[in-house]
Amino acid sequence: MSMTLSEKIIARAADKGRVQPGEIVTCRVDLAMMHDSSGPRRVKPMLEQLGAKVWDPGRVVIITDHYVNESDPESLAIEDVTRKWARAHHISQFHEAQGICHIVLPECGYLRPGMFVVGGDSHSTTAGAFGCFMVGIGATEMAGVLVSGEIWVRVPSTIQVRGLGRLPDGVAAKDIMLMLCRLIGISGANYKVVEYTGTTVESLSMDERMVLTNMSAELGAKTGIIAPDEITLAATRSALSAATPWRGDDGANYERVIDFNANELAPQVAAPHSPENSAPVDAHADVKVDQAYIGACTGAKLADLKMAARILHGRKIARDAPLFIAPASLRIAEQAKQDGTLAALEAAGAKILPTGCGACIGLGPGSLGEGKVGIASTARNFKGRMGAPTSRTYLASPYTVAASAVTGRITDPREFV
Repeated sequence: MSMTLSEKIIARAADKGRVQPGEIVTCRVDLAMMHDSSGPRRVKPMLEQLGAKVWDPGRVVIITDHYVNESDPESLAIEDVTRKWARAHHISQFHEAQGICHIVLPECGYLRPGMFVVGGDSHSTTAGAFGCFMVGIGATEMAGVLVSGEIWVRVPSTIQVRGLGRLPDGVAAKDIMLMLCRLIGISGANYKVVEYTGTTVESLSMDERMVLTNMSAELGAKTGIIAPDEITLAATRSALSAATPWRGDDGANYERVIDFNANELAPQVAAPHSPENSAPVDAHADVKVDQAYIGACTGAKLADLKMAARILHGRKIARDAPLFIAPASLRIAEQAKQDGTLAALEAAGAKILPTGCGACIGLGPGSLGEGKVGIASTARNFKGRMGAPTSRTYLASPYTVAASAVTGRITDPREFV
C-alpha cells in the first residue's frame, strides 16, 4: 500500500485511497495557471464555441510574461486579448508584467504542499519545488480544465534522483541538471515523475531547488517534485499535519534510483543544440562567445543574480562579449537593487533588461543574431530558440555565464571563486 509523494497527491485529487502507476484517474484541479502566450488567446475561441464559463474564477491565475516588452501590433493585440478576457471572466488573480509566470506564481503565495496544479507552459514543473504536483498542459486540455475543474491523469511512475554531499564552490543546481540531461537524456524520463532527494537537495535554497524541478521538463518528465521540509514551509508559509505529511512512504516503489556525488561535480556546459550535449566546462574551454545572457525562469532568480555578482565583483565584462541580465520578476529586480546586487552587475558592465521571458524565446535585445555564439543560464538551446537559426547557444550556470562574459570565452568559474 506504500505510495510515492506524487501518487499521494494524485490520490487525494482523485478522491481515492490509493493509486498506482498506469492507472487512469480523474483529478480535481486546485489551481490553473495561464500566461499571455498559452492562455486567453488560445482558450477564448474554444470556450465561446462551447458557450461555457470558467468553472471557478478564484482557482485561475493569469500572468503575462511572454509579450510584455514587445511593441509590435501582434504582441500588443495578444496583451489586449489577455487583459479583456481576464476581466470578462472575473479573473481577479491577474498579474500583468510582474515577471515570469513560474516565478510570480510562488512569489504571490499561490502554492502549497500537496496541491494538484496545472499550467499552460512546459516549465510549470517548477512548482514541484514547493511540494506540489504541477504539470504543463496544452490549450485544449486547459479549456477542459477551465470548464470542468477536472483533468484525467495516467498515474506516472517515479524516478528518484538522490544527491549525496554538498556542491563545491562555484557549482550550482544548474550543473546538476545539465549532468542529468546527459545521463538520462531529454526524453529519458518521458511521462515519469523525477523526485529529487538526498542531503544535496536538503542543503539547497528554494531558488536552487526550483532549478531542479524546472528543468525536469528537459528530461521529458511529467513533472519534478521535492518533498517539503522546513525550507519549503518557510517559503510557502505552510504547515504540515500528521495526517498529510506529503512525503513518500517507506517502501514506495521507484522505477529507478539514480545516485550522484555532489562533492565531485564540476561546472557543466551544454553545447548546441540540446541540453543533453553537456560535459564538464573544460571540454569547451576554447569556445569564444559573442554574448552572455542571464535570464528566464531557470536562471534569473535572486540567487542566480548573486552568483553572477560574486564572479563579476571587481572585474569588467569583455568588450566583445556583452552580458545581458533580465531579472525573473520585478520583485527580484527590486530585491537585487536594494541589496546592491544590481549595482555590482552594472559596475562590471552588465546591461540590465526588463523582466520577462525575452531572449529565452528569441525576443528582445538579448536574442542572438545570425551566426552569433551565446552562453546563457536558460533551460533550452534548441536551434533558433534564442534567435537566428544560425546562432549557437551554450547552456551553463550563472557562475559560468558570468565568468565567460569576463574572459570572452567559456570559462570555469572556479578560477574566480
